[in-house]
Amino acid sequence: MSTANAAPPTDRSATDEVEVRLISASSQVAPGQTLLLALEQRIAPHWHTYWKNPGDSGQPTSIEWTLPKSATAGDILWPAPKRFDVGPITNYGYEDQVLLLTEVRLPQDLAPGSTATVNAEATWLVCREECIPQQATLSLSLPVGTAAKDSTDASALSMARAALPRKASFPAAARIEGRDLLVTWPVSAVPEVKQALFMPQDWGRIQHAAKPQLDRAGEDWRLRVPVGEEPATAGKPMNGLLLLDGKAWEVSLPVTGVATAPTPTTASQNTTPAIPGLSGSPSLASSGSGEADISLWTAMGLALVGGLILNLMPCVFPVLAIKALGFLHGNASDHRRQGLAYTAGVLAAFAALGAVLLALRGAGDSVGWGFQFHSPLFVLLLAWLMFVLGLSLAGQLQIGAGFAGVGEGLASKPGLTGSFFTGVLATVVATPCTAPFMGAAMAYALAQPAVELMAVFLALGLGLALPYLALAWWPALQRRMPRPGVWMDVLKQALAFPMFAAAIWLVWVIAQQAGPMGVLVALAGMGLLALAAWIRSVSRNASSRWQWTGAGAAIASLAAVAALLPTLSAISGTDSPGATTSSGVARNAGVDHEPYSPERLAQLRAQGKPVFVNLTASWCITCLVNERVALSTDEVREAFEKQGVTYLKGDWTRQDPRITDLLKQHDRSGVPLYLFYPAGTGGAAQVLPQLLTPGIVTTALKAGPS
Repeated sequence: MSTANAAPPTDRSATDEVEVRLISASSQVAPGQTLLLALEQRIAPHWHTYWKNPGDSGQPTSIEWTLPKSATAGDILWPAPKRFDVGPITNYGYEDQVLLLTEVRLPQDLAPGSTATVNAEATWLVCREECIPQQATLSLSLPVGTAAKDSTDASALSMARAALPRKASFPAAARIEGRDLLVTWPVSAVPEVKQALFMPQDWGRIQHAAKPQLDRAGEDWRLRVPVGEEPATAGKPMNGLLLLDGKAWEVSLPVTGVATAPTPTTASQNTTPAIPGLSGSPSLASSGSGEADISLWTAMGLALVGGLILNLMPCVFPVLAIKALGFLHGNASDHRRQGLAYTAGVLAAFAALGAVLLALRGAGDSVGWGFQFHSPLFVLLLAWLMFVLGLSLAGQLQIGAGFAGVGEGLASKPGLTGSFFTGVLATVVATPCTAPFMGAAMAYALAQPAVELMAVFLALGLGLALPYLALAWWPALQRRMPRPGVWMDVLKQALAFPMFAAAIWLVWVIAQQAGPMGVLVALAGMGLLALAAWIRSVSRNASSRWQWTGAGAAIASLAAVAALLPTLSAISGTDSPGATTSSGVARNAGVDHEPYSPERLAQLRAQGKPVFVNLTASWCITCLVNERVALSTDEVREAFEKQGVTYLKGDWTRQDPRITDLLKQHDRSGVPLYLFYPAGTGGAAQVLPQLLTPGIVTTALKAGPS
């Protein structure tokens, strides 16, 4: 959270977006006085803060008071807000300047000649395209006298109080008709009405973004608007503001009727401070990426679905399939224990990832989902693991306990230990990319305290573990599996090829990170691993002498593999082909994009040119698929050329703080992220879905400013 001022409390504080001041209507207070105070917010152009019901997203301003003993503070007296429409999102709030009034009742035992100190801990959310939670601690020390004296701000506070919405002097009511809410009031009370708007005090009563329909029926005006996710209950009054031609009236509407099948609102209400960047720029198509504020439960739900989708990744699916074959043997009790062990391994691995992220975040590092793939050493070790697993599945190597049990121990071992570590392995190989529905969940988690972050990460792990857990606990699913036979060995061997494909892909990632020498180290290591496993395999059943000789040779090969690791560390810090030079020019020849940099983006925006930004990484499978099926097609290339779009590509294969900053600006913790800035110097970027088609891209280019 951005803090407006870390200095000792004063009556004012400021950020780049909001200046706040604590104001008193009295320069001297008296015992027993009702003191009128105000939190003044002076808001920078194009930014806004929020009303008590912020609408589809946002967070209202709150004030925690520390008062003299026995003094009491009332609720904030809210001025009438303005309606802000941003694409499908509607908010209620304030721009430019607002005074949030509060009445404080001072105790009778204040001693004249003493000082009454009032402290206010103010918290607010300020938004433009992005949102920034802020806070400030403000203080006033007022002398106590026998009579109160007006301050220089008394008239301004008096005018602000006079401008507050008044209770309606006419009867008004509400009736629910199916999916609509009808607010009615008599024509005799307000003969002429051109524009009307109802702002409920509580969230969920209406669909905020819907356009209200005003008409006249006999002697009543009727304002019709669709009901929201939490419609009013018949018999209970619904409070809010009725704005008639700009004049706000406080109403408490008696409600009749029952809502049926309300249509969901365009965004979910957030009960926690919003994440920067969520409530401004609507995406062209969400694909679950989440451009509106979300709650903890929503984030956990999105993470659960995202975890389920991760099972379809080419590295994870073979691991799951191999373990599923074990259900063809054994009994139901063993299967359930294995399912629990696998789930425990997944959850333990996700908890460890969350702990590492928290530690790095506490140390000041900018990290996100898939952060470990920034390390060439991690990618190399994973490539070797995939290679050895592939050889084992193909039946070319018999890897026993003497060789660390990497293949059989992690993927094929039937015991609980094997199931646990298979869950760990599934987590490791699932982390290169964010799946659909994961973007908003991960961004939410990485912006939250430890408990909320862990809750989202564990929900993601549960989603990853659910298919195997369902097989383990649901015999009906097991019975649908085919009977044991030769096909099992054939399938097991076939599943080796996704492992080989994963190893090949990871070596390619190393090529992007460490160049040709990195590839040489990776391939040399694979050869030595295969040699060590083969030596151990052929000598295992030999005489005792040859067993010891084979073990020594295998250990020597493994030592040679370990000796390669410092070599990779030494070369991975140097530039590699495809990297960007200090001048900002990509070394790749013949590419149709420019490397992303904040300076280049700002320059193009200042010139009013349309810009498409692709934030990607070599280890992100989703990114690579999108580039092949969408961004590299003739249809998209021609659309870029026709509209003069400059294509900027940010490669996050190796940690780049400039790309991390842009991801944070759009509330993302990982790649891919696709942004389209229409022609012109203003306006927010359109955020495209995480799964692209040529049609999605060309439609975004045609849509222009949102």
